[in-house]
Amino acid sequence: MCRVFARQDPEGYRQINRSVRIAGHSTSIQLEAAFWTLLDEIAENQGLSTPKFISKLYDEALEINGEIPNFASMLRTTCLLYLRGYRPSHDERLQLNREAA
Repeated sequence: MCRVFARQDPEGYRQINRSVRIAGHSTSIQLEAAFWTLLDEIAENQGLSTPKFISKLYDEALEINGEIPNFASMLRTTCLLYLRGYRPSHDERLQLNREAA
């Protein structure tokens, strides 16, 4: 059983830093390559660039929760929710596209 996971390509869990602008400040986020791939896919599905998606996610989470204790972990769990099947509805995607324009 573990061999399936143990044989994975090490490139997928290589740490990658990306610089993004969040709340008007440039910052660096370090995630594994597999998470960046998923975030790129999620952003594309919502009609946004990855930096724009991350910035919007940060702003909305801050508005809803008041704080974000570990944003990198939140990005990882966002990917998990996505893999578990959450996809925004057609109306949600249209709204996101209008807001991004």
